[in-house]
Amino acid sequence: MILFRLFLLLDAVLMRLPHSWRRALFTSLARLARFFAPSRNRVIRQNLRFAFADTLTEEEINAIEYYCYRNLGLNLLQVMENRHYTTEDFTKRVRFENREQVDELLAQDRSIIFVSAHFGNWEMGATALSALISPTTSIYKAFKREEFDPYLLESRTPHGMDLAEKSGALKHLARALKNGNSVSLMIDQSSNSRHGVAVDFFSHPTYHSSTPAILSYKYNAPIVPLYIFTDDEENFTIRFENPIEVESDDAQGILKATQEQANTLEKVIRANPKFWFWCHKRWKSDYPEIYAG
Repeated sequence: MILFRLFLLLDAVLMRLPHSWRRALFTSLARLARFFAPSRNRVIRQNLRFAFADTLTEEEINAIEYYCYRNLGLNLLQVMENRHYTTEDFTKRVRFENREQVDELLAQDRSIIFVSAHFGNWEMGATALSALISPTTSIYKAFKREEFDPYLLESRTPHGMDLAEKSGALKHLARALKNGNSVSLMIDQSSNSRHGVAVDFFSHPTYHSSTPAILSYKYNAPIVPLYIFTDDEENFTIRFENPIEVESDDAQGILKATQEQANTLEKVIRANPKFWFWCHKRWKSDYPEIYAG
């Protein structure tokens, strides 16, 4: 509890500083973290070699590795700043592409399953979605130190996001969809045969979460992928991809819809590889050997 109180004191001090100062501090800390994290740097390079084979130069790999840490620092800063944001703050900094399709679905009173990834400023993206487009129910993973959980919730729930802890979250997602509400999910984490189906992802058979497709068919809720982009780390564009309608809940129907999601994610990552969170062991369930050594 003492640690948390000290953290709140730090939060209060930092939020009195100009935004540019906070950003400079967090990006500096990110550079420092990279220097002291050789094992995590190795994971980044193992992922990149596995995904892109030998098509990336050493210069490109270094740039992606550097930005992984910078982007994580910016996301941590966003969690802090979201607690103090108003709807107007999001409106000033975020614009949307292909919003018409989403507005049309919402006008039909259809629930939507928004799917995204740890890509770009995902904290800005998820919260702006709930604040400006539609309230959503989402999943979060509780901290080991439970006193920090309310801090995270205060960053998201005031902006229309209802959060369910990861353990047992499926029933909360199902309830939201049954009640006509939308949900948002991150679909880029490592999966397995229990929670996913095998799709082609970066030219490798890879388990990918089938939860969006299963829920989509059961509750007649289209899946809408979205990703957030920025050129200057100050102004953001959230781009909605084409809705995915799940045709059946048999094995083929679930696989088809899940492969479509994986295809969209891969396409976005290949076009902008530095924005993805390469720090995590995405293929640990499928190919643990690539992380050896």
